Amino acid sequence: MEITNVMEYEKIAKEKLPKMVYDYYASGAEDQWTLQENRNAFSRILFRPRILIDVSKIDVSTTVLGFNISMPIMVAPTAMQKMAHPDGELATARATSAAGTIMTLSSWATCSVEEVASTGPGIRFFQLYVYKDRNVVRQLVKRAEEAGFKAIALTVDTPRLGRRESDIKNRFALPRGLTLKNFEGLDLGKIDKTNDSGLASYVAGQVDQSLSWKDIKWLQSITSLPILVKGVITAEDARIAVEYGAAGIIVSNHGARQLDYVPATIMALEEVVKAVEGRLPVFLDGGVRRGTDVFKALALGASGVFVGRPSLFSLAADGEAGVRKMLQMLRDEFELTMALSGCRSLREISRNHIKTDWDFPHYLPAKL
Repeated sequence: MEITNVMEYEKIAKEKLPKMVYDYYASGAEDQWTLQENRNAFSRILFRPRILIDVSKIDVSTTVLGFNISMPIMVAPTAMQKMAHPDGELATARATSAAGTIMTLSSWATCSVEEVASTGPGIRFFQLYVYKDRNVVRQLVKRAEEAGFKAIALTVDTPRLGRRESDIKNRFALPRGLTLKNFEGLDLGKIDKTNDSGLASYVAGQVDQSLSWKDIKWLQSITSLPILVKGVITAEDARIAVEYGAAGIIVSNHGARQLDYVPATIMALEEVVKAVEGRLPVFLDGGVRRGTDVFKALALGASGVFVGRPSLFSLAADGEAGVRKMLQMLRDEFELTMALSGCRSLREISRNHIKTDWDFPHYLPAKL
């Protein structure tokens, strides 16, 4: 089968992966309304393309936290990638580096920060869950810093794990031979089979439910790395993130895996962008499957997007080559969207290039 768009990787991944693994990657919380909405909301944003503009040269490059990258498309943190492919996070690291963009490594990776660093140069961020044992967090942040990671993406929407019914039905556990490599020497690396989701039990036992805004200051005291706050979907929290010195915000609903019936991230984006008033960059994570989605996010004020499930499914389908192709397809589609919209650089993408269904009133049909 010739792959012509990113969504086709999911079908291949579903055929190749064990049911427990595919369901873990693909499913959302409870009714999975937000999971569908993360995609559907993009279809309610339409283009207002400008014509007769010389688009013979288009520049899709940008900077994130001062780092030059080839495009505003980055890889989101996704856990346990060796369930998808034997090379796991190492393949993803090599592919993102080759694409000239940023990879975010999950705390719950099946390759360690040191192993990922050993794949060669690349700009990498580290996603952090704060454990009850703060010494574990200190050690982990220090290791990420020493391994050359450039920022911490602090996940703030997971004091408890969302109710993911597929994982409960499948009694999700880490397959034999795999561990959470970053915690291996700390007796925190196993997710065993339970009468529920093994991951939910693990989170309940290890992750600090008392995490609060003051812990941003605590993190700043143990690392010099910039801290991105991942999981903000309201203006109120965006303003507080600015006050506490966050380096950036990632608008995310955790791939619709936490609280169901929250808005799609693309719906929440503009509210957050307006609230920060340009004081820090805002990124979008969730639902991006097309270059057109990337353009829409930037038009609504995002400085870039992160893709999660497309990375996993392309990894499962074809390893490093799959992730490379996935990133290239998104880049090519995005560049084409820019050309057909009359934009030659990211600076030229504006709110005037789109209209949304919330820009104009829904008129009732005229009475007969």
